[in-house]
Amino acid sequence: MFLPIGDTPNPRSTPYATWLLIGLNVAVFLLVTLPLSGSRVDLNDPLLLDYLHSIGARGSIPVEAILQQVSAYDLTVFRFGYRPAAPSLLSMFSAMFLHAGWMHLLGNMLFLWIFGDNVEHRLGPVRFLLAYLATGVAATLFFAFFEPGSQVPMIGASGAISGVLGLYFIWFPRNKVKVFIFFIIIIQVVEIPARLVLGFYLLVDNLLPFLFAGAGGGGVAHGAHIGGFVGGLALAWGIDRLLPAWKGRRLRGREPGPADTGDRGETVAEEIRRLLAEGHPGRAVSRYLSLETREQRRQVDGDQVLAIGDFLLAGGAHDEALSVFRRFIADRGNDSRLSRAYLGAGRALMHKPRCMTSAYHYFLGALDVAEDPSDIEAARRYIAAIQNPDKR
Repeated sequence: MFLPIGDTPNPRSTPYATWLLIGLNVAVFLLVTLPLSGSRVDLNDPLLLDYLHSIGARGSIPVEAILQQVSAYDLTVFRFGYRPAAPSLLSMFSAMFLHAGWMHLLGNMLFLWIFGDNVEHRLGPVRFLLAYLATGVAATLFFAFFEPGSQVPMIGASGAISGVLGLYFIWFPRNKVKVFIFFIIIIQVVEIPARLVLGFYLLVDNLLPFLFAGAGGGGVAHGAHIGGFVGGLALAWGIDRLLPAWKGRRLRGREPGPADTGDRGETVAEEIRRLLAEGHPGRAVSRYLSLETREQRRQVDGDQVLAIGDFLLAGGAHDEALSVFRRFIADRGNDSRLSRAYLGAGRALMHKPRCMTSAYHYFLGALDVAEDPSDIEAARRYIAAIQNPDKR
């Protein structure tokens, strides 16, 4: 047995939205699933005939057989589970809160409890709920694309939770997952890098069955799991890349294009160098942020880019500083000054709400690439400050 039971590090904030979702799923199971599972079906329900046809029943069926084999919950699932052949907006969301049994519920809630708190800490409770529902919808639509004529209802929170896993995969690459291993005489808990655990979940648990058995092979909606995970990856990428760029353009308004030359006939890189030398860092910031391609940004000297980021940090423009340092990391992966960019990004995130865990990972990144002893010492100092908030 290979069972995730926790992760590390964890934020100190309370994951209210994660607890709310767990509470809602458990409440639906206790108040709806269990009572209706033991209740007889209403023979006058007009949906009963459609249900019987969907499971392959043909001809005259004795009433006793129906009463023995079909419960009221079966019809509830047929009504509120998502059926690709009879899609509805209501069932697209209601299906996320229905489960087939205790093991189905407990498995989903375990994964939500393990991985939800870090993602909620990064997004905040309201945006976390929206992301959860959005990736759940993406999971449902992905599944329906490959099973368009299916009348079998899809239920469960696993598609939305897979979206949370996709977000976690992008944002917390250095986290570790505590895994309980039981194999013959081996019983122990080990810590495994989160990306290995989540990669195994995506590829082995879902992608391979999907390729060989289809989107819903074996009674498991592998297509929904894949769609939710990919939706989470895309959402994390969009939040990290597209939103900061859009915000930066909106704040800058109409400025000279990145390929323009100044009045002195100099390139933008030369203009930025001159503005910094002449003591005009604000104007240098505007010109650097107007550069839209990696090639244009790489023409600016790395020390000047880092100086622009430090200037923004000192002025309290933490979002813009974070954008500058992240661009440096993305554009200059082999630069000897990369540790300074990681440190700058971590410092910027320390000033943002719900981003302390992300800051921690940037400081770990600085430790990984740092060659300068002063950068190593600075990274260790910031890590210690995060681990000991009373001393921060």
